[in-house]
Amino acid sequence: MSRKEKIAEWFRGLQTDIIQKLEAEDGIGKFGSENWERPGGGGGLTRLLVDGNIIEKGGVNFSAVFGETPAPIQKSFKIEGGDFFATGVSIVIHPINPFVPIIHMNVRYFELSNGQSWFGGGIDLTPAFVFEEDGKIFHQSMKNACEAYDAQAYRKFKETADDYFFIPHRNETRGIGGIFYDRMEANDDAQFEKLWTLTQSVGSTFAPIYTHLMAKRKNMPWTEAEKQWQLHRRSRYVEFNLVYDAGTKFGLETNGRTESILMSMPPLARWESNYVPNEGTEEWKSQQFFRKGIEWV
Repeated sequence: MSRKEKIAEWFRGLQTDIIQKLEAEDGIGKFGSENWERPGGGGGLTRLLVDGNIIEKGGVNFSAVFGETPAPIQKSFKIEGGDFFATGVSIVIHPINPFVPIIHMNVRYFELSNGQSWFGGGIDLTPAFVFEEDGKIFHQSMKNACEAYDAQAYRKFKETADDYFFIPHRNETRGIGGIFYDRMEANDDAQFEKLWTLTQSVGSTFAPIYTHLMAKRKNMPWTEAEKQWQLHRRSRYVEFNLVYDAGTKFGLETNGRTESILMSMPPLARWESNYVPNEGTEEWKSQQFFRKGIEWV
């Protein structure tokens, strides 16, 4: 089995493991399963849960695609011609309860026929209502996931996440960030192993931290007004993903399965013109956390 095949196989196993743990915590919902093929080569497995006990809509997707490198990717990576291979797992979970946060994870590997290869990944948290203790627990788990790679990696990747998950036209972040790294090139075998270990560590961190937050907040009672705030924050999620998200653009540019690419969209969101929460409310307090540079750990 080639190196890229081993990576894809590990990602397949990660998808299965995460689904099992999410289903166990949800208690009712089950992920459907749909295999798809990419016309240019490869395909994937889309797993979607809708209307569970905790999860309103959640996707845990695996893909492994290959073929002639599309022109937009050649331009982006500053390469000419050749074939590519890309594999990874992408997750977005939209909960029912406004006090359970949205979470996103992506771990991926990209390889060119000329021998160049890159890793990327990260996890970020998007709560409607921000609990400082949850933010600290989440960011500590991100820091722990990075430590095997480099002692300074968490700070660097956190800053990258703050910058990446920022909505310029709103002048706010999508949520409370996390970690994000992209196009980290594996120049030699030693660097390859370090980046692969980092990516495995990040992928393995997802289920423990999110099922913990699900269990902690799933039974909190909520009002209709609090639900409306959640729908408002979901609108920011939609705006970022459709306007700025590189993964969405990459998937569409490489002729990926549209339904799988757009599984990150919430089932329902709300836009209200010039909506500003009243000062002193829990909504207003949460809004203060949607900015760059907060030190969580």
